[in-house]
Amino acid sequence: MRPRPTSDEESKTMTSSALRNVAIIAHVDHGKTTLVDQLLRLSGTFHEKEQLVERAMDSNDLERERGITILAKCTAVTWNGVRINIVDTPGHADFGGEVERILSMVDGVVLLVDAAEGPMPQTKFVTMKALARGLKPIVVINKADRPDADPHGAHSKVFDLFDALGANEEQLDFPAIFASAKQGWAIEDLDDPRDNLNPLFDLIVRHVPAPKGKRDKPFAMLVTLLEADPYLGRVLTGRIHSGVARVNMAIKARHQFGDPVESGRLTKLLAFRGLKRVPVEEAEAGDIVAIAGLAEATVADTICDIDFDGAIPAQPIDPPTLAMTFSINDSPLAGREGDKVTSRMIRTRLMREAEGNVAIQVSETADRDAFEVAGRGELQLGVLIETMRREGYELSISRPRVLYRDDPKTGQRLEPIEEVQIDVDEEHAGVVVEGMSARKAEMTGMAPSSGGKVRIGFLAPSRGLIGYHGEFLTSTRGTGIINRVFHGYAPYKGPIQGRRTGVLISTGQGTAVPYALWNLEDRGFMFVNAGTAVYQGMIIGEHSRGNDLEVNPLKAKQLTNMRASGKDEAVRLTTPRVMSLEQAIAYIADDERVEVTPKSIRLRKALLCPHDRKKQSRLKDAS
Repeated sequence: MRPRPTSDEESKTMTSSALRNVAIIAHVDHGKTTLVDQLLRLSGTFHEKEQLVERAMDSNDLERERGITILAKCTAVTWNGVRINIVDTPGHADFGGEVERILSMVDGVVLLVDAAEGPMPQTKFVTMKALARGLKPIVVINKADRPDADPHGAHSKVFDLFDALGANEEQLDFPAIFASAKQGWAIEDLDDPRDNLNPLFDLIVRHVPAPKGKRDKPFAMLVTLLEADPYLGRVLTGRIHSGVARVNMAIKARHQFGDPVESGRLTKLLAFRGLKRVPVEEAEAGDIVAIAGLAEATVADTICDIDFDGAIPAQPIDPPTLAMTFSINDSPLAGREGDKVTSRMIRTRLMREAEGNVAIQVSETADRDAFEVAGRGELQLGVLIETMRREGYELSISRPRVLYRDDPKTGQRLEPIEEVQIDVDEEHAGVVVEGMSARKAEMTGMAPSSGGKVRIGFLAPSRGLIGYHGEFLTSTRGTGIINRVFHGYAPYKGPIQGRRTGVLISTGQGTAVPYALWNLEDRGFMFVNAGTAVYQGMIIGEHSRGNDLEVNPLKAKQLTNMRASGKDEAVRLTTPRVMSLEQAIAYIADDERVEVTPKSIRLRKALLCPHDRKKQSRLKDAS
């Protein structure tokens, strides 16, 4: 039976004892967002005839296209008079900055684990963060209806994972429930009737503690999320640490170390109701709210009453491990497809991103037209580039490079290491082990996995994994699954061989001609088709040998006044290799760039003039 929905008036006057704050965490594709969809449907938040799109929480276009959660989002459902604030968090470790901040807002976590796959590397990542904060998780063994599901086996593996991560006795005594988020049921015993999600709702209310916070103290809130609203300006989301927030009250902002930022008034106070944010007049300690009225406050700042002293401690964020150079597009085709091409526009956009995403760091370089952007991994930086591209920016992107450290005790060079877990058919295991070994990876284990596959674990340098995904899919014929998560820093593993082939470089500017491309096909693979605009220094293909080769894709067939004895055969070109943004970034060498525009992705040399490239090569050889 569906509970009676609580009215807005009732929800406004709820006390903290009738409130729960919970985050849903899991590995990618284990069903977090689908579960939130079902909780929204079955909690009475929506009328039966009201349409709710699938994966409603993934509102970003990139999230829907990629099938992953990129940005953490809040929602709220009401169950038997208790309002449950739910946060859907990213499952990919590249967006770990989102996960770490969200955990500071909640009092409990729901950990989803696939009944067939069991705990995965990124399950370990998010669980480690939750356990370190002392949160007591509820474990949901999801997809228990799969034909290859092993619910009890997955349950045992979760216990082993918690134990390995140093969970205390209370955390090891976790409640578990079996579910199918897609079908909308949850049960405590596999023999129970599979009707609805009521058991999960009841378990959350029983197991997750009510938020603590003193209402009679001055108002204080830690900012966890930041977004820009065209009507409200900067909207800051966080959990109220103490006191009561009221519309139009005087407030101030402090940095996490206590330094003042600004003062102002709380012009808008928003609470979460379903997928919407609704205006409320006041909210008290323990609630998760969004406020507007400040122009400079940002993530990790404390928003508080004028009488509040100090600042709320903010959770430290793991530092970035990968960096790229974002610079202006200085190719001859610049400005033809995008309307945001200047360094000033790019700088403003990157600084805005770094302000709201604490896992990204932006710094200026010696070249005023270029910026170094550091983040957690290729996926996170790739999403940023794709987002900017869709917003109309034109960019030139360098090859990713890892960020090294020096051991403070020994002075030894340290590099980031990733934990890699690969599920692959047994027939492809040998080539995967060989490929990973060539990238300085150390195998940590091999065991049978679900679906007749073999699960292989590695510890591999991050730099060795750049560009490996495409090679992995080719060597496993598209059947392998690879998951990776940051493990830590370790001594430098030595040189790793890069791309073994050179590239074909255009010597002129114009439109590629079919006859010229046809004559170049025996030199290697083409990246462009006939009719494509090219320019000097642009990479138009891959050379079959190890050196770069300058070629002329504009050379047309010479005409004579001699009549041919037979009709000329039509030129038939091989379909060119078209790269995605991630493939292009992983493919380029250190002296190459990816030109990114709203409509095109091109490969080019960093120095377009051949004389400049020769001069740089001589200087490099001399040094």
